[in-house]
Amino acid sequence: MEETYRPLFHEIFTKVNNAKDKPKKVKVLQSYRSPALEKFLKGALDPKITWLLPEGQVPYVANEAPEGTEHTLLEREAHKLHNYVQIERNPPDAPIVGNPDLNTMKREMMFVQLLEGLSAGEAEVLCLAKDRQLSKKYKGLTAKCVQEAFGWDENFVDKRMAAANRPVDLGRTPADVAYVNRTG
Repeated sequence: MEETYRPLFHEIFTKVNNAKDKPKKVKVLQSYRSPALEKFLKGALDPKITWLLPEGQVPYVANEAPEGTEHTLLEREAHKLHNYVQIERNPPDAPIVGNPDLNTMKREMMFVQLLEGLSAGEAEVLCLAKDRQLSKKYKGLTAKCVQEAFGWDENFVDKRMAAANRPVDLGRTPADVAYVNRTG
């Protein structure tokens, strides 16, 4: 029977955690694959991506509304994650900052606002991603598992794009590139 409900990210990660072996974990990730999930997991697991936020607890007020009501979805907010990261490049090139126009105070304030709009579960996974702790809570949600599920190489690049020798930039997926090509 086909699901009519798209699970929240933390629910997907719980399903990955509960899967018994790696092929089942990969299948769960593939079945819920989306550009937003790819972006999120790339930011959480790619060692070349650095979060421009302090590590540790974030001072925010958790959204107590029940899941599915009165909060935003990480699936819809993933396009804003570039505001909080930078990607390291080979020296002597400088790192690419996702949004260089933001100062530290504004970036942290925007992150807190993002967290306060999400459900408690999704805010928690975003904080875990920021601190690179996602695989500690969700066993089996590793870089290797995600790379296998999404067809990425060791640099977190779609193998099809890497084979075409296309330049890689801040976590763009093939869907992002297609969108930009369509809209300009």
